[in-house]
Amino acid sequence: MTVAQTRLRLHLHVIVFISIFRHVNALENDTLLELKESLINGEKLTTWNPSTSPCNGNEPNWEGILCVNDTVWGIRLEGKELRGNIDTKIIMNLPSLITISFQNNSLEGEFPMFKRLRRLRSIFLTANKFSREIPTDAFKGMRRLKKLYLANNGFRGQIPSSLTALPRLRDLMLENNRFEGVIPTFVRDNLTFVNFANNRLYGPIPKRLQHFPKSKFSGNADLCGPPFEECKVEIPATTIIMVALVVVAAFAAITVAFIILQLFRTSSTQVPPYKKGASADHDQMEQGCGKAPGTVAAKKVDLSLTLTFLQDDTETFDLADLLKASAVVLGGGVFGSSYKTTLSRHKVLVVKKYNQMNNVTKDEFYKHMRKLGKLKHANLVPLIAFYYRKEEKLFLADYIENISLAVHLHGMLDRLSWPTRLKIVKGIARGLLHLYNELPSLITPHGHLKSSNVLLNQEFESLLTDYGLVPITNQEHARDVMIAFKSPEFRNHGRITKKTDVWSLGVLILEIMTGRFPANTFHYSKGGDLELTNFLDSIMKEDVTVDMFDKEIGAFDKRNEGEMLKLLNIGLSCCEPDVEKRWDIKEVVDRIEKVRESNDNDNSDNDNDNNDGD
Repeated sequence: MTVAQTRLRLHLHVIVFISIFRHVNALENDTLLELKESLINGEKLTTWNPSTSPCNGNEPNWEGILCVNDTVWGIRLEGKELRGNIDTKIIMNLPSLITISFQNNSLEGEFPMFKRLRRLRSIFLTANKFSREIPTDAFKGMRRLKKLYLANNGFRGQIPSSLTALPRLRDLMLENNRFEGVIPTFVRDNLTFVNFANNRLYGPIPKRLQHFPKSKFSGNADLCGPPFEECKVEIPATTIIMVALVVVAAFAAITVAFIILQLFRTSSTQVPPYKKGASADHDQMEQGCGKAPGTVAAKKVDLSLTLTFLQDDTETFDLADLLKASAVVLGGGVFGSSYKTTLSRHKVLVVKKYNQMNNVTKDEFYKHMRKLGKLKHANLVPLIAFYYRKEEKLFLADYIENISLAVHLHGMLDRLSWPTRLKIVKGIARGLLHLYNELPSLITPHGHLKSSNVLLNQEFESLLTDYGLVPITNQEHARDVMIAFKSPEFRNHGRITKKTDVWSLGVLILEIMTGRFPANTFHYSKGGDLELTNFLDSIMKEDVTVDMFDKEIGAFDKRNEGEMLKLLNIGLSCCEPDVEKRWDIKEVVDRIEKVRESNDNDNSDNDNDNNDGD
């Protein structure tokens, strides 16, 4: 193959790779439209239109769709007069789907095969017309399921035993059905909300459920045990006779054993000592993988297809390796799409495509990227490499397994405890301060600080991403979509300042502490700054009390109430509309560092507590 043919082939690979990014949402569109067609009265979903996409960033274009980063993570079609059944074969093609609600409709027939959708966290089917038995293994393998609402249907048969082994199940609502038999024994103590009322259940209430009130079991005449009266056990006469015979036989066996023991005690036989064998050697563990040779035979390299690496200690690879690697689409954002790429067992990357980045020359772009590549901090996602084309750019970084803060706050995952939220805020503040210190020439060293641009590792440490992009982004696009340009100073005076990122940090703190999602109140488009300002005004008009806190915060009690209010007030102060009165970044970080986990705990850090509050 000639050099020209190789170059052409690689160019074609690049075009294919870019085209994948451009069409990441097509599958979701087709899947949802197919779901609409499968439902009776699906035509009532008038906004489900093939000419538009389901999501616009974090805002849905279609009713009943929940979005994050242009990806569908939930379906909520409640009270739509829908009939028929849910075809899980269709919605299997929504890889990010984690919650589904069809409450108050008229669905019927076989119980949907939700076990095909093992990523589901919550299922809401209350008030439909299901009336058949649920298969015993209906929930097998659904280890992430946390909420199951099946009340007010006509389900028959026994409660599926596959529910009892689910490690994260918290809410189980089965009231007002026709379930029969005994209540199964659940393996764990995770259940916090249950309701078995008005079924045909009988027998003893399992011990793990006995602390729930009577009302959760009422309407089942033959249930017994706490919180009701103890179960009355009538022992048949034949059973009494059998027990007596067993007791007599056991007494006789004990007597014989006693006699034999006495005989052994009088024996003079010596037992030789036991000799231990030599212990086995430990197997050695092999780690790492082969490195590429340090030198390559001299040949011409097509620089137009070369990845530019920013980290000296990173094992290099080329664009061809990237194109051959297995990949999964993660979703899309206001700049472009993201792609999870697996080069090897030990090398998993995120490749992000960025449009609208022609604000500077190629030389200036390379210079800026090298500046970003030099940033090293525990709370920043380091850029590994980039690929430059005039029309669009690719940025490469390590894949962070625990995904973004936005999904943890709003995506039906395990709730975050107060110590974990404080740890996250402190990490964000430290990372932002480092950006201020290392990028002093930038007015807004981050520029796009929001919960979906904060990644969390397995220890729930914050890692900032998409930082330092304002100088290289087309200014019209930046003004339309970037958080810095939603600030009051830009809205009122048409400029951003050194304190604009402080304002963005304040919005983020309020989101973390209240659980409210600013992106649900505005589009990432022109005019979005007004809606975000209204969102902040609504919070600032409220009395600063514990009632403002996210109800999903775990590990919340009187001991830490004062410290939580302190952090909430810091967030409010960061959102001060008057730039002159707003704190600078150093003062904000200093105040955040002084917030403690509890009023009576002198240890202000929580580096070892990563529990999610369950």
